[in-house]
Amino acid sequence: MRRNPTTPRRSPVARRTVADQLVSQIIAAGARHVYGIVGDSLNPVVDAVRRAREDGADIEWVHVRHEEAGAFAAAAEAEITGRLAVCAGSCGPGNLHLINGLYDANRTRVPVLAIASHIPSAQIGTQYFQETHPDRLFLECSVYSELVSTAEQAPRVIRSAIHHAYGAPGVAVLSLPGDVADQAAHDDGVDVLTPPPAPRVVPDADAVQALADAIDAAGKVTIFAGAGVAGARSDVLALADRIAAPVGHSLRGKEHVQVDNPFDVGMSGLLGYGACQAAMEGADLLLLLGTDFPYDQFLPSDVRTAQVDVDPTRLGRRTRNDLVVLGDVGETLRALLPLVQRKRSRRFLDKMVDKHRRAMEGVVGAYTKDVEHHTPIHPEYAAVLLDEEAADDAVFTVDTGMCNVWAARYVTPNGRRRVIGSFLHGSMANAVPHAIGAALAARDDGGPQRHVVAMAGDGGLSMLLGELITLKHYDLPVKVVLFDNATLGMVRLEMLVDGLPSYATDSPHVDYAAVAQAVGIPSVRVEDPTQIRAALRQAFSHDGPALVDLVTDPRALSIPPKITRKQVAGFTAAMSKEVLGGGLGEVMAMARSNLRNVPRP
Repeated sequence: MRRNPTTPRRSPVARRTVADQLVSQIIAAGARHVYGIVGDSLNPVVDAVRRAREDGADIEWVHVRHEEAGAFAAAAEAEITGRLAVCAGSCGPGNLHLINGLYDANRTRVPVLAIASHIPSAQIGTQYFQETHPDRLFLECSVYSELVSTAEQAPRVIRSAIHHAYGAPGVAVLSLPGDVADQAAHDDGVDVLTPPPAPRVVPDADAVQALADAIDAAGKVTIFAGAGVAGARSDVLALADRIAAPVGHSLRGKEHVQVDNPFDVGMSGLLGYGACQAAMEGADLLLLLGTDFPYDQFLPSDVRTAQVDVDPTRLGRRTRNDLVVLGDVGETLRALLPLVQRKRSRRFLDKMVDKHRRAMEGVVGAYTKDVEHHTPIHPEYAAVLLDEEAADDAVFTVDTGMCNVWAARYVTPNGRRRVIGSFLHGSMANAVPHAIGAALAARDDGGPQRHVVAMAGDGGLSMLLGELITLKHYDLPVKVVLFDNATLGMVRLEMLVDGLPSYATDSPHVDYAAVAQAVGIPSVRVEDPTQIRAALRQAFSHDGPALVDLVTDPRALSIPPKITRKQVAGFTAAMSKEVLGGGLGEVMAMARSNLRNVPRP
């Protein structure tokens, strides 16, 4: 019997459950999606989402194929929008699968709420079927993790979890037994949650003056910027101009300071390029702005260092701290700028900018010139073409490993593009799940369709291959550009640097385009570099998901801007072992693949 369209979907006296209350609160807090896989202990929450949606609420359950992917998707949505994003897992194994994505979200400091449904409350502590203790398990990857044990407790704990997720920001975890979720709600009359506006964190005036004095006293100053400079690009450039400072950046800082930056000297670290390392080591004062750059071996220990950060826990944990300023980077620089004197000499700045230009034309550009007919495809060349063909407002999600390198060196920021990856947690398989969240966030914004590009490696894609089905299921306009080298390229490089011949890094050659086509996604496999541009254009012109499988050179290596004697010794030892093991052909092939990419003075 068909329902009369004038009949209310639910009776006004319908029983309201804790699950209904939870869903009402996350909607009020701004959440629009719940990523997860349904399961018995989670059923009350899933059904509450269904009923809320039927009543007209802007909320959707997104059926991913692995809960880890759901947590990654929520992380990307939260990073793109700044809104609360939600993921969920059923009791025991279901919510355990969330943990890797939640580590990523928490370390990236984005507002994510994880609903970890639990076994029946009367069975907790009895070694019941699928019993775990999620309120304990998720402590290390969250800013808040609590068990909801009664209906009376639920509304305040839910609100507290949401406020922690927004306030830290980070991951908040609610462990919710299925029977408690199905209890009648205890109505305290408060469902509305308004995300608080960000505060102004203004630095101490004396600390700012001390920093100004240190800058004035230093002949050569270098700025190294991280993600904490978001929204302060003009302030960073104004300071760099006044004190004649070259500006380097971390990978997460790239999109915020590299745009139209005449003082740019590139990036440091394992993925780095350009003159950033030389600029840091050649300075009298290194100014760290909003960065928690983890690789202390790339931070000079013999250069006076000042650090500006909004989080006091980050001060001094990576390198020496001669001077610190606690405050928002933008607020600090706006207070600092009138206090510093203009540097008369720009010799150091000009030298580093010129060194960076030559490095970009030489080492970084080596693989992108005259390689249109070289096979296997040079991944650097493919990355350059992708950068040229992708939209000016594209969102790039980047797999950990060699795709990080190609994105860092060849994706050009312009103030509208975004680059998202597991840059702090370093997980494999993040690109496609991150793209799911980014695409749903873009779709909800109601504007023109935005390019979402998953720069995936075959190792990462194969790990969560089922998420291709999620792309097809929701017809998400994600373009998967697969750098398919049939090897774990970054691991191979790590082994060689440590003096070990590569072992267990190679994979079978798989036609991932055929796999995607079997799922119903338009796909093409490209082995000829002259066909790359046309394949990318065809993919970008398609309204839904598409995959371009680029068969790239497995021997292409990422050479960092600073090579130590230990690394050279390790690489030499590894190559010697390859030769002694009968692998001379492999050694020669690797040399041919990378000869032009070796840094030169």
